Amino acid sequence: MKRRTFLGSVAAAGVGAAVAPGLLAPAVAQAATYKKRVTGADLDTNSRWQVAGTDLGIPYVLENGSIGYLFGDTFNSPWPEQQNNDWRSPVMLRSAVHPGEAGGIVFDSAAKVAGNGRAPEIMHNGHNGIGIDNLWEVTVIPNDGISFPETGRQLVSYMSIEHWNPGPRYSLWKSRYAGLAYTDNGNDFVRTNLKWFNDADNADPFQMWTMQRDGDWVYVFSVRSGRQDGPMMLRRVPWEQLFDPAAYQGWGWNGSNWGWGRPCSPILNGRFGEPSVRRLGDGTWVMAYLNCATGNIVTRRANTPDSAWNNEKIQVTFAQEPSLYGGFIHPWSGAGANELHLMVSKWTHGPAGNSTAYHVSQYVGSV
Repeated sequence: MKRRTFLGSVAAAGVGAAVAPGLLAPAVAQAATYKKRVTGADLDTNSRWQVAGTDLGIPYVLENGSIGYLFGDTFNSPWPEQQNNDWRSPVMLRSAVHPGEAGGIVFDSAAKVAGNGRAPEIMHNGHNGIGIDNLWEVTVIPNDGISFPETGRQLVSYMSIEHWNPGPRYSLWKSRYAGLAYTDNGNDFVRTNLKWFNDADNADPFQMWTMQRDGDWVYVFSVRSGRQDGPMMLRRVPWEQLFDPAAYQGWGWNGSNWGWGRPCSPILNGRFGEPSVRRLGDGTWVMAYLNCATGNIVTRRANTPDSAWNNEKIQVTFAQEPSLYGGFIHPWSGAGANELHLMVSKWTHGPAGNSTAYHVSQYVGSV
């Protein structure tokens, strides 16, 4: 199975200029600290649910108030290239343990599993074949999750991967489209017919989503697939109309001011990995992503989703965690010192190109 590289050359591309002054400035160096590894062949994620080698671990609040963690390509072996490795994606583990506890994140269950047992995929995956919509699909990668206690429904944004091959603008892979899947029972996600198709140049900026609800609105931040140069866009949609593409409003610049209901304008430009945005309990908005020009996971802070984001703050460096990516914000993070909890993936390779580590760890930093 051909897989994506984690980053490519971190010096391959610079960070672009912002549309509005002050939105993109040099990073302030202050690294988060490693707390624990949360997946691996030697941990209970494998002995209980056969989740050994895996990545991402995107945390979001479930409709019952606990946390679901969305994992990408998952195997019962330590790394992807081993034979008969039971490839699955996406997979969800769950936990009601606060990440700030002394022992860190501890998983207590897996979606679609009663107790212990193999954690299956939570939605259809084409697996290097014809997918559910008669289109070629290498795999399905989750981008984020969101839930609605009013209805008991959960939604997962995902991207259908067309190929892992490098392309223009330092792209490392190409998605065919972004989509939404939902469940009303907390386990079985149904992929809807909604598709935000990528273009032939892999330049569509609505492929990798992160979602955060605030009142009646869900705010959607998105970038291109492939961790390439490009813009970050912001849209919002009433939470009851997420399945209506016409209800999405763009945040745009008309030459004199910003406003909703316009074609999207870039809120940031750069070489972005998968974005993660969360509104913390005190109302602070925090954004995290892999800055693919520097190889660091960074965060930004804002008072509202449509206000200016402050300068990048380095949380986890390439030196701390070689071949890192992700940097997904735990929604139970606080706004004070040592209260920002991040899920960080690592996929390292030896001199011969063989994998030497493929897992997710918890880091703790500050907003």
